[in-house]
Amino acid sequence: MKKKFFCIAIAVLMVISLSSCKTEQKNKYSTYSMDYFDTVITITGYENSKEEFDKTANEMISMLGEYHKLYSIYHRFDGLENLCTINEVVDGAHRIVKVDRRIVDLLLYAKEMYVKTNGIMNVAMGSVLSLWHDYRTIGKDNPDNAALPPMEKLKEAANHTDISKMVIDEANNTVVLTDPLMKLDVGAVAKGYATEQVAVAFEEKGVSGYVLNVGGNVRTIGSKAGGSKWTVGVENPDGEDYLAYLELDGQSLVTSGSYQRFYYVDGKAYHHIIDPKTLMPAKGYLSVSVVCKDSGLADALSTALFCLPEYDGKALVETIEDAEAMWVTEDGKKTFSSGWKQYEK
Repeated sequence: MKKKFFCIAIAVLMVISLSSCKTEQKNKYSTYSMDYFDTVITITGYENSKEEFDKTANEMISMLGEYHKLYSIYHRFDGLENLCTINEVVDGAHRIVKVDRRIVDLLLYAKEMYVKTNGIMNVAMGSVLSLWHDYRTIGKDNPDNAALPPMEKLKEAANHTDISKMVIDEANNTVVLTDPLMKLDVGAVAKGYATEQVAVAFEEKGVSGYVLNVGGNVRTIGSKAGGSKWTVGVENPDGEDYLAYLELDGQSLVTSGSYQRFYYVDGKAYHHIIDPKTLMPAKGYLSVSVVCKDSGLADALSTALFCLPEYDGKALVETIEDAEAMWVTEDGKKTFSSGWKQYEK
C-alpha cells in the first residue's frame, strides 16, 4: 500500500512496568504479524491470560487483513472487487464496480480529507504517484539506472488527478473513475483509516488496554491496565534517541518522514512524499508527526502537513479539533502546534 514503511519505525511503544496495585491482575502481552499492509503489525495489550489476549489480537489482525485486501491497489484477490479492480482499464475505460461498503466509506472519507486539506491529500493522485513508484523501484533494484520521472510525464499524469472524476453511488455501493487515465492511490490514508476502524470496533465491544501499531501508525485503545497512560516515542530521523515521548490513552500518533522511503539519483535522495503542486518530493521537513483521536485523520493530516509551508500547516491544524502536530525541519529544528505539549511526557 504505501508509503510509511515499518523498516524505519516512526513510533516505538515504551513498555512501562505493571502497577503494583494489589487489585490489578492483568498481564501485558504482545504479538506481531507481517502479513498485511506490507509492514509489521504489532499488538500489545493487557489481559487476564494469554489465551484471552491471543483471541482478541488474532481477531484484530484478521480484521486488518480484510481491510488490506479491500484497499490494495497492487493486487487482485479471487472473488473480491477492490481498489485494484477499480483502477483497471478494460477496452479503454474504467468499469462501474460494485464494492464492499468499507471501500465506499474509505473513499468518502478521502473526499472529506481532500476538502479539509485544501486538496493536498488527494487519493486521485495515483497517475503521478505510480510514475514515482515505478522509477523508485527501478532505482532501488538497479542503482546504476536510477533516474527521475521526466517532468513532462509527471505534468501529463497530473492532468488526470481530478477527484470529482471518482464517482461514488452510495445507494448501490458502486465506484467508477470517469477519466480512463486516472488512478487511485490511498497510501496517504488507508492504513490509518483501517487501523481506526479496527480500534473503534473493539472499543465498541468494551475492549481497553491495547495498542495497535500498524507499521508505525499507533492507535491506543484506552489506558494501560493500571490506569496509567501509554508512553509512545517519536523516533529521531538520525536514529539517535527519540524526538519526543508522548503519553496517550485513546489517541493516535502518525509520523510522515522523508527518511522513511527513498532512493538515490546521482547521489541525491528522493523520498516518497510527493507535493501535488510541484509533482516532486516535498521539501522543508525531515518529519511531521500528528496526534489526534482518529488514526485516519492523523495519517492523512501528517502527509498534507508535510507538503505545506509551516505557517499554512499550523493554521490548518488549529482548525481541526483535538489535532496537534510537531514539525522537524531539514536542519533539525522542532516546532509545535499550540496544544502539542499537553501530550509530552
